[in-house]
Amino acid sequence: MSTQLTLIQADITTLQVDAVVNAANPSLLGGGGVDGAIHRAAGPGLLAECRKLQGCPVGQAKLTGGYELPARYVIHTAGPVWRGGQHDEAALLAACYRNSLYLARAKHCQTIAFPAISCGVYGYPHKQAAQIAVRTCRTYTATHRGIAEIYFVAFDQAVHQAYLEALDGC
Repeated sequence: MSTQLTLIQADITTLQVDAVVNAANPSLLGGGGVDGAIHRAAGPGLLAECRKLQGCPVGQAKLTGGYELPARYVIHTAGPVWRGGQHDEAALLAACYRNSLYLARAKHCQTIAFPAISCGVYGYPHKQAAQIAVRTCRTYTATHRGIAEIYFVAFDQAVHQAYLEALDGC
């Protein structure tokens, strides 16, 4: 069974999937954008559990419960800040996707939803980020079975277009 890759434009906090990925900052204590939205929607239990995790290095991922979200789990990953592309940003962004998929698979998740990691205030160029996301997810699921569907959740039309092109081109 091959993994289905699906692009949607939606509020990631409303999706009924096994795991949503949080584009977190390394502290895991909430922030703006997707991170803030997930923390607000999940309620105070998420922050309490995140405090116990003692942060997350860029490129790594950590798992918590979903609390008040429809998702069973939240997988927190700290994406790289775009600094021109000469500071291992591509490798770190790919690691965010790979490590998130690893945790999802370890918890027997069938469905996972990714935001556009690092594409908000971290400034990653949408087209490059989308290509890395799609390529990494396809490569991972080609050799690791178990995840039935991966959702790429766009927060605006520009991100949606970048992912649409990446899905067509990768």
